[in-house]
Amino acid sequence: MFAAVTGLALSAAAGLNAYIPILLVGLLARYTDVLSLPSNFSWMSNGWVLTGLAILLATEVVLDKIAIVDHLNDAVQTFVRPAAGGAAFAATSAATQIDYRIGSSGFLHDNPWLGWVLGIGAALVVHLVKAGTRPVINAGSVGTATPFVSLAEDIISLVMSLLAIFMPIIALIVLLILVYIALRLLRAVRRRRSRRTAAVDARSGGT
Repeated sequence: MFAAVTGLALSAAAGLNAYIPILLVGLLARYTDVLSLPSNFSWMSNGWVLTGLAILLATEVVLDKIAIVDHLNDAVQTFVRPAAGGAAFAATSAATQIDYRIGSSGFLHDNPWLGWVLGIGAALVVHLVKAGTRPVINAGSVGTATPFVSLAEDIISLVMSLLAIFMPIIALIVLLILVYIALRLLRAVRRRRSRRTAAVDARSGGT
């Protein structure tokens, strides 16, 4: 169970920022005994891969904090974040040891493809919520809120990744809270769009 929670939380974190959870997993596997990756995921702890991920993370951190540019970045990340989520889920659910000794997680261990599917799905859902609400936030604040919202997303991604590995139960609670917040945001976006549509129809009828 813990392996699934860890993978799910890391995938959700990847939906906000693709590189933070992957980089964290790679660094922990390379420099600590907290997490040992199986041979087919050893590339995550490769020095060159970690350097590349750090550069991509720095680029993402900058681009995502610029209004309008962040929309273009989100379009590109539609492919990157789900892939990162799938890799994070599959790698950690197959890991031989984590600090709380989850070991191999039964069904996930016997069906490694399921980790990829669940990770891709979780990351994609989070990404779509992020990409769908950002234009409304940008428009409502004329872009002034963009860097602050982006910074908050980066922090949430980092905290969620750390909790996923070290305190999975807390990560699950935080994930449920984030799901609730995401649903509220989606409802707010829908109401805003409905009001705009009604206003446009009213003006069109008046003319």
